[in-house]
Amino acid sequence: MADSEPNWEWYRSFLQVLETGSLSAAGRALGLTQPTVGRHIDGLEAALGLKLFIRSFDGFSPTDAAQELSPYAAGIAATAAALRRAASSHGSGVRGTVRLTASEVIGVEVLPPILAALHRKHPELVIELVVSDRTDDLLHREADIAVRMFQPVQDALVAKRVAGIGLGLYAHERYLADRGVPRSMDALSGHAVIGFDHESAFIRRFQEQVPAFSRDRFAFRADSGLAQLGAIRAGLGIGACQSALAARDKRLVRVLRSQFSLSMDAWIAMHEDLRASPRCAATFAALAAGLAAYAKSA
Repeated sequence: MADSEPNWEWYRSFLQVLETGSLSAAGRALGLTQPTVGRHIDGLEAALGLKLFIRSFDGFSPTDAAQELSPYAAGIAATAAALRRAASSHGSGVRGTVRLTASEVIGVEVLPPILAALHRKHPELVIELVVSDRTDDLLHREADIAVRMFQPVQDALVAKRVAGIGLGLYAHERYLADRGVPRSMDALSGHAVIGFDHESAFIRRFQEQVPAFSRDRFAFRADSGLAQLGAIRAGLGIGACQSALAARDKRLVRVLRSQFSLSMDAWIAMHEDLRASPRCAATFAALAAGLAAYAKSA
């Protein structure tokens, strides 16, 4: 291994080549030329004394060493991005960049009006929203603030339960006009039911409460909450939906209210080191108030 410390830009190029499998695609993502990315990879390999990629006519394949180093490089990337966000906030007032992470449904259907009001109040605030059902790691600064449907357990986080979001079974009025309204959970066997594809910890807890809502009954399966919501809105069948969200569309009708009525806890969390950050404190407070109001709108 060379004595010189690898340049940070080399790690960025390494991660992009690892993700895209080619110098040209990595260059496009980073705004660099293909030869520049190639020099970065060559420099990193020389500095580490390791072969990171196997070059072939159809792209770059990562070696075992590259796969092992990947999470460390990703950690460096997350820390560097967090550093830039913190630096951007220095100055008077609430300003700078805040990186949020939320599930698909919350991020697309619920947060935009909350964030719009926040931006009107603090126009120098920049929001980066990561819409994903993957759990980003706040401890490693992949995001500053997370909206989650479960209680965070890490000790280094500031977490607040802000609302209980009701969940019910809904169908488009057009579907119910064609197929009729089920009168019991057992009657769902004669209907097109919308649900998950792969189990998760939340799904397993969900099934403990509603055993009849099982994968083998579903006529439409998707792990994407947005895809399930889209199927309900299109009249494909009956599926679980947040009651506050369904209330926005009068064509969505709730069924089996007494037999299917659940509540999901909505939590907001951030690293405790960000408690004194004006940009994060203002965003945290706006999210807490906005999500509480959303939950009450059902």
